[in-house]
Amino acid sequence: MTDQNDLPGDDPLDDPLSDPSIQIEQLAAERDEMRDKFMRALADAENARKRADKERRDAEQYGGSRLARDLLPVHDALNRALETVGEEQRAVAPALIEGVELTLRELANVFTKHGIAILAPQIGDKFDPQNHEAMFEAAVPGTRSGEIIQVMDSGFKLHDRLLRPAKVGVSSTPAS
Repeated sequence: MTDQNDLPGDDPLDDPLSDPSIQIEQLAAERDEMRDKFMRALADAENARKRADKERRDAEQYGGSRLARDLLPVHDALNRALETVGEEQRAVAPALIEGVELTLRELANVFTKHGIAILAPQIGDKFDPQNHEAMFEAAVPGTRSGEIIQVMDSGFKLHDRLLRPAKVGVSSTPAS
């Protein structure tokens, strides 16, 4: 046997039609909650879209950075080969020297095409820890502290990211 209080419709609070103002308040609260959830979901979706777009752009710009880093020693080797060539070798094998120069120029063109910039500091430039790596420091008369006194290797940037700093020697405060 059921209790009379258990019958549906007997309790005035269970009946949404009993007091329209309560129902309106409940619906307004539910609407506000759903609007809040919707706005949060919309914001999350927009943030996910922006994040995916940024990751796609980064992959396009920096996806080849490992390959680029692997090609830097090739550039260095070709430069060193040309630096060691004397006049005697130029006279004996001009076609070979010209081939190395052309290869180095083509590699530089490929670097430029893919957003790789060569950082070639000059002696006398100011040392920049963002782009240079100090390999040694020496007191050299006639120089100022922090001035580049020797360049060992060029540095490289891929767009705005440093692939490898330029390796330089830096002047310390000259000894008196």
